[in-house]
Amino acid sequence: MAYKNVVVPEQGSKITIKNGKLLVPHNPIIPFVEGDGTGRDIWRASVRVFDAAVEKAYGGKRRIHWMEVFAGEKAYQMFQNWLPDETVVAFKDYLVGIKGPLTTPVGGGIRSLNVALRQLLDLYVCLRPVRYFNEVPSPMKRPKDVDIIIFRENTEDIYTGIEFENGTEEHNKFMHQFREQFHTQYNSMRFPKSSGVSIKPVSLEGTERLVRAAIQWSLDNKHKSVAFIHKGNIMRYTEGAFVEWGYALARREFRNQIITERERCILQNKEANPELSVEENAKMIFSSFSLMSNDQKDKAMREVEQALRLGGTHGDGQWKGKLLIKDQLADVAISSILTRPTDFDVIATMNLNGDYISDYIAAMVGGIGIAPGANINYETGHAIFEATHGTAPKYTDQDKVNPGSVILSGEMMFRYMGWIEAADLVIKGMEGAIGAKTVTYDFERLMEGATLLSCSAFGDAIISHMD
Repeated sequence: MAYKNVVVPEQGSKITIKNGKLLVPHNPIIPFVEGDGTGRDIWRASVRVFDAAVEKAYGGKRRIHWMEVFAGEKAYQMFQNWLPDETVVAFKDYLVGIKGPLTTPVGGGIRSLNVALRQLLDLYVCLRPVRYFNEVPSPMKRPKDVDIIIFRENTEDIYTGIEFENGTEEHNKFMHQFREQFHTQYNSMRFPKSSGVSIKPVSLEGTERLVRAAIQWSLDNKHKSVAFIHKGNIMRYTEGAFVEWGYALARREFRNQIITERERCILQNKEANPELSVEENAKMIFSSFSLMSNDQKDKAMREVEQALRLGGTHGDGQWKGKLLIKDQLADVAISSILTRPTDFDVIATMNLNGDYISDYIAAMVGGIGIAPGANINYETGHAIFEATHGTAPKYTDQDKVNPGSVILSGEMMFRYMGWIEAADLVIKGMEGAIGAKTVTYDFERLMEGATLLSCSAFGDAIISHMD
């Protein structure tokens, strides 16, 4: 399309996708939103790091042509529109983009610009890798043990924003219909007349594409396990269904490449004792076996028999080389991540759980100031890489804040594009700058013997450590 306010670079080409494979030219045009508040400082530092990494990695043979698009406060000041249609169209046209932190408008309209972009572009995966950089201040005794990838479903759950505010006409209509059609469920509310209501959709399709992406990514990148984190014991038909659908997809589409935790135990038991009967194996797997009804016992033994039939592809220790699929309740997982982080590799979870868990894990290794993020549709190729922190308006234009989140999001972008050499240089530069204790104020105040740098100077330090 012909853009009205977006200036398309005279040189450069679009990233495209064919047969599910991203086709990246040597001179891609990449749209960016610099962000609100501190976003301007962060973007100026980050883009210099990106350009330096590409130049050093490819000696001038590759180059990014940056194209500014508008969202947030800058867009509103220029066009009286928080999220112009052109911005969404540009991200659709050029597939891959990056953005700084955005303000959420107050008082109606779009609830969250970040959520709006994810929903408008159907970016169903929020990808959040969390790892430790040496010397970063951390409350953990062994922060180096934290290296976890979170696949957060991005388009469903409470975040769909289907809500009814108490006292409004819509709320009254909804509650009337709810009471008339679902009397038992209505009466399960303790105070129905004063309750605001949110609807929590979790679909088969949404679950399957998230889980499929997490498993395929784990296999492609040689990871060891995927854990479904949920509260299915309480929310049986949403979060419980997420787990059931996730296991079913794993078995159906990745049968020879994965093993579930229970299947692994069944095969281990049989390998340890080849004479073990199906019933004896079931008793070892199901602690409440003796208390089960006959039908429940039959079901448990059928599960054991199904696992034992995997012997040709998974037996005799072959299961050790398979991707482990497991699940854990969210409250238990949060405790386990803190005490035994090495038990977790890749996590697949729903929207709200993923929001909490990703920030929680980031705090374990120094905070969201250097936690990167991406919103991706692996089917269409669309991806927006972004800062995971807020706009910090009190530090606007002070050249003070840590640009690490956007810089590491750019590193993720390079890796997604297949520009691995440039991505590796960004990591090398970040490790070098932090390892030398040349950091911004958020780390300097907690590091003994550190040198305080501005936002821009920290970008320079990263570049210098690429060599």
